[in-house]
Amino acid sequence: MGATEKRFYATGKRKTAVARVYMKPGSGVLVINKRNFDDYFTRDSLKMIIQQPLELVGRKDQFDLFINVKGGGISGQAGAIKHGISKALVEYDLDLRPALKRAGFLTRDARIKERKKYGQPGARKRFQFSKR
Repeated sequence: MGATEKRFYATGKRKTAVARVYMKPGSGVLVINKRNFDDYFTRDSLKMIIQQPLELVGRKDQFDLFINVKGGGISGQAGAIKHGISKALVEYDLDLRPALKRAGFLTRDARIKERKKYGQPGARKRFQFSKR
């Protein structure tokens, strides 16, 4: 296996979605869960989110990306993929880290749904107070 055949791996997370990103030098092929990128994500805003890290470092069509993503909804999955691609790019070239860090792509968005508390109707909602 030569230096050009090296694969880079990273895990991205967002809400309850987890994305495993395998990146290798190539022609810009993007496969998500063994499906074409455009078939998996139909919303343009989500496609833009996923491609942000590659566009930021100017390497849009230089890598083939094979991604497995599970959990969460499509928006959370898109965020997880973006996080994973950013981490894989840093593994590829450490000099890209400052630009990605400044853009906030390496920070895991930790906002997840708060658990429901017992004896209450929701996580924060309380039953109405009655004085009498």
